[in-house]
Amino acid sequence: MDFDDFVRASNQGVDPAVYEIENAAIDRHGVLWAALKDQAPWRGRVLLDLGCGSGFWLPRYRDAGEVIGVEPDVNLLDLARARRAPARVLHGSAEHIPLPDGSVDVVHARFAYFFPHPSFDPTPGLVEVSRVLRPGGRLVVIDNDTEAGEFAALLKASPWAATQGRDTYARDWWADKGARTTPVMSSWEFDTRTDLEAVLRLEFPEALAETWLGRHPDRTALSYGNLIHTWPPD
Repeated sequence: MDFDDFVRASNQGVDPAVYEIENAAIDRHGVLWAALKDQAPWRGRVLLDLGCGSGFWLPRYRDAGEVIGVEPDVNLLDLARARRAPARVLHGSAEHIPLPDGSVDVVHARFAYFFPHPSFDPTPGLVEVSRVLRPGGRLVVIDNDTEAGEFAALLKASPWAATQGRDTYARDWWADKGARTTPVMSSWEFDTRTDLEAVLRLEFPEALAETWLGRHPDRTALSYGNLIHTWPPD
């Protein structure tokens, strides 16, 4: 069953196959991945991938002591459980984490739930994360940078991005919560032009995607700025 407060993602929830291509294009040089480890090392620790989707990232946490994926979309659970990863995948959400108090060392939330904007307050999820974190544990949120990179320019031009913000609202929200925010410039790099086109058409309105593609007829990559929000800070 779905949670009453669950809203299905407009990308992975609509087309998991294309979103798989998108995931494979993210951060191929490992810049973002290295920054995540710097913020909260997980070797030998219990790591929760909150909003793990189809489980694309679960195999990469192989050096953790235990890996747990939590996902609210029942249509994605079987895909996540089919990954070749030593991970438990549970039905839950940011506001409903099916784990005991103080049972997790590191929580990753990757482009999931923690997109604060004027009409959405993620505080209930933050409270729930604080419940399952052990003393000294960390929540690490991977967010879009709305100011830097070519992807940010597309966000600013997209009416769909209104629910994610087109300014520094999210950064300011996390600062108010005492989080540390680290900008990381990475990239989307696709194997083929066809893959890039499919992902842009999934993530953005057709007219905006076609305009960008028309202006960049030979491109298979674009710069992608991320913000890493780490809470609580050291």
